[in-house]
Formats: sequence, C-alpha cells, structure tokens
Amino acid sequence: MSKNKKTTAPNSSRRKFVKNAALALGGITIVPRHVLGRGFIAPSDKLNIAAIGAGGKGASDIANAWDNGANNVVALCDVDFARAKASTDKFPTAKKYADFRVMLEEMKNDIDAVTISTPDHVHGMAAMAAMQLGKHVYVQKPLTHNIREARMLTEAARKYKVVSQMGNQGASNPTQKQMMAWLDKGLVGKVHTVYIWTNRPVWPQGIPVPTEKPALPESMSKENWDLFIGPADYVDYHPLYHPFKWRGWWNFGTGALGDMGCHLIDPAFRVLGLGYPTEVECSVGQVFLKDWSPEYIPEGCPPSSNVQIKFPATKRNNSPVTMNWTDGGIRPFHPDLIPPGDPIGDNDSSNGVLMIGTKGVMTCGTYGLVPKVYLKNGTKLEMPPLPAPVAGTPSVPEYGHQRSWTNACKAGFNSKEHLELTSSFDYSGPLTETVLMGNLAIRSYNLRKQGANNRMEFYGRQKLLWDGTSMKITNFEDANQFVGRNYRSGWELS
Repeated sequence: MSKNKKTTAPNSSRRKFVKNAALALGGITIVPRHVLGRGFIAPSDKLNIAAIGAGGKGASDIANAWDNGANNVVALCDVDFARAKASTDKFPTAKKYADFRVMLEEMKNDIDAVTISTPDHVHGMAAMAAMQLGKHVYVQKPLTHNIREARMLTEAARKYKVVSQMGNQGASNPTQKQMMAWLDKGLVGKVHTVYIWTNRPVWPQGIPVPTEKPALPESMSKENWDLFIGPADYVDYHPLYHPFKWRGWWNFGTGALGDMGCHLIDPAFRVLGLGYPTEVECSVGQVFLKDWSPEYIPEGCPPSSNVQIKFPATKRNNSPVTMNWTDGGIRPFHPDLIPPGDPIGDNDSSNGVLMIGTKGVMTCGTYGLVPKVYLKNGTKLEMPPLPAPVAGTPSVPEYGHQRSWTNACKAGFNSKEHLELTSSFDYSGPLTETVLMGNLAIRSYNLRKQGANNRMEFYGRQKLLWDGTSMKITNFEDANQFVGRNYRSGWELS
C-alpha cells in the first residue's frame, strides 16, 4: 500500500463484481489490485503506518496498529527518542523524525495511516496535517486540547474522507454492549443522575509554576524542545513539563478530566446516547501555603475538581441527565441499592461510573470493566464471563481497538468496518467536547479581576449555559476564550 492511493469504499457494482468473482473461485476472497481498480486496496495489502509520538502510550499504539506484522511501520516521529526506545528497537528500519511536519511532507506518498500519541496540545495540529493529506488517523485521548479543535477534527474527518479512531480503548470493550442491552431492557428504568470519579491526578498538579531553568536532557536539542512546545506558549524546559508531567499544565495538558474523562464518561455517554450538554458548573480544590491566602495558579490544573454537566433527554434515555464528575480521589458515596461491602466502579473503587435510574443502579469501572446492575428488589446482575481465547491464539490487546481501526482503513471510508468503529470522530468528537466542557468551567472559575477596595474578585464562579451547535457560552462571554486557544506563530490550526 502507499503511493498516496487513498482508500475509499467500493461502489455497489464493484462490490457485486468482487463478490461474484470470489464465488466463482470457490470462496477465495484475495482479489488482485487491478480487479478492484484504481484507488481501491486489496484486503491482503498491508498499511504503511507512521507514529507521531512513539514513546509512552505511543509505543503500544503503534505496536498494536502494526498487529504482529499485519501492517508495516515505516516512520517514527518523536522529540525525545530516549523515551521511545521500545519503538525504535521494535521497528529498526522505520525512518526517524523529530518534526511531524517534515515527516508528512517527505513521506506523504509512502504513508497510509498515522497514530498520534503526543501531549494533548499537539493532537489537533498533527491530526489535521495528516488528514489534509488523506491519511487515516488514530489519535490518543483526549482527541484534542480544546473544544474548537475537537469540532474541527470531527468535520475534517468527513471532509477528507479518512477513517478515524480515538484511543479510548474501553469503547471496544464488549461490556459496553452489555450495559446498552441492560438499559434497553428497562432494567434500571430512566437514568436521571450519573456519578463519575477518578483518583487522578497522579502527577504533580496545583503546584507553583517552576522558575528554574535546568539544562535540557542530553536526548533533546533546543530545536527539539521548540518542537515539543509546538502551538503552545513558549516556556523554558523543566522536568515538571517533560516527560509526562505536562498533563498538569493548561499550556500542554487537560488535567484529570482530559486524562480519564474519555475513558470514564464514555460508558454513560454511549449507553444513554448523550449529545451536547446544555449547562456546566464547577468548584475546585485550593492549596494554602500561607494562612487565609490560597495559591492562585491559573497556568496549572487544580488539585481536585467537582463538575456538574446537564444533558437533555435522548432517544435512548427519555429523561434529562445530571452528570457529576469528581477527581483528586474524591468519589461519591454508596447508593442505597449497593451493599456497603461491595466496591463501586473499579474493584478498588478508585475510578468508576454510577448511573442512577428509576428502577435500579448500573455501575462499571475504568474501560467499562466489571459492569453490574443493582435492582430495587435486591437482585444483582453481572455480565457473564467472555469465552476463553482458543488455545494457541495470540490475544488481541486493548479489545482490538487498534486492529479494528487498521481493518477499517483497509476497507475504506464509510465501509461497514468504518461505520462499526466504536470511537470514530463522529462519536469521539462530541464525547471530547463534553469532557472539555468541564475544563472550560474550571478555567472560568479561576477568572479574577480587581474589584472594590483593591480586592480580587472571582467573577466567573457561576453556572454556564452552553449552545452546543454554536460552540458558545451564552450567559458569560469571558468563558468563551476557553472554547479554543491562541496559537504560537507558525503553528496556527486551520
């Protein structure tokens, strides 16, 4: 595959021809490229895949897309290859790049698809650049750094007719279908309240902005640090930014919500068929280093937050829904229907989801694991165990989330395989917008200005009303600055 030949869904007459040809050959379905025609890809072909962000989660994303040799890995891009040794060792013949823009330009005829596993602030820029070249994209969660970018990527995937998937692998967990079936059977009635919580952050957060200027690690040049910054406001290198700890700073990351929201909000969003919310409100934890004077760190995400998001009734759930999110290790209490000794959410209750209905409670953990239903008559339902894998068959990591994407890339845009993906941008874009609505509220909560008697007033601490179609807060204009972001010169997203 490659040479800039874009995969698209075959038309019906071509499908019919291929089907008849296969029948005539006794069921053989490997079809020569010339039979499929120009621009159509034989099922036996391999994708040529490149990774933008090859360390950390990027290492497993590209390895799972490679799928034990089902596809080729032709290029790896990272600003710090010391963090990407697992990928360079696994794919020694892949070309290496520091700048994804250079990689895409030089290899635009040799790449079919791209995995993007960078810090959050680069997701939108890298994905858009790849899609504009007709490349299929797999983008880590959260899909983007802000709401505007999520909407742009959702629309771009349709415009450029590429196959997309976000890296919230729990979306492909079979437990999600089980929870949808429980709701469809009316077991829990109409769901009106949802509680979602996480033990994140598990990195430094709510701390003062670093002022020291330590030397760059030996594995990074000044040019590579500039590439790490990308579209964000420039700051000097500090180990509180790279590696990993970028999550706690708005310049690069999206905090606890961005890290876990696309995993934990996903089950409720999917099961209840939610769409754009209508309002959001929050409060955040404070840090006191001096008596009576909380730290004010607008550059950093808070140590904890409590966010409430409201949704209208949907076709799947004929009731308005109030969703309550907490992080920083703060979780809800046991509903009356769940025995006091039972965990809620994960087996250790550290992360989870509770959907409270008129007839019962549905709960699950991270990635949709350990789903259960508790009914008012005392009945407890659990999902039957999945069939054990056939002996000698290699297991498919992450519920086949990356494999489903690569198979859909081969089948083409709007193919059956594409439409069956569990987190294409048509779904994960609106999900990400909901997750980032919480961050919009958190950042608005910390807006302040000088008021009477030279006292600082926090004037954004109010309920925010949201027009999802227009992407606009309708009752507090200053909050709309957080719908998007300002881009560093030369890194604008369009």
